[in-house]
Amino acid sequence: MSDALPACPECGEDYTYESGALLVCPMCAHEWSPAEEESADGTRVVKDSVGNVLEDGDTVTIAKDLKVKGAGGGVIKVGTKIRGIRLITDGVGDHDIDAKVPGFGPMQLKSSVVKKVL
Repeated sequence: MSDALPACPECGEDYTYESGALLVCPMCAHEWSPAEEESADGTRVVKDSVGNVLEDGDTVTIAKDLKVKGAGGGVIKVGTKIRGIRLITDGVGDHDIDAKVPGFGPMQLKSSVVKKVL
């Protein structure tokens, strides 16, 4: 597995660097999320925590313990299997997955905290 960062999707330069959760190109000042890219035909591509492309209906597992805020509270444990995810574009913040989590009900998740079941 390579630790090299991808080239800039705008100008193609290899000088990208990480700035928090974003990747930045110093040559053209383009910023983008590594989990959310665009394919050649312009459609959005969402990747999980290890780089697998996610699609509607996929089954994923939680990659790290998640503290749930709100009325019930609690923790979603590593390895919790979630079936039939739905990718969304209008999630809260950078949440891009809509799913029903067993024991917690419907909620939005970030693609960076799930791993696709292959």
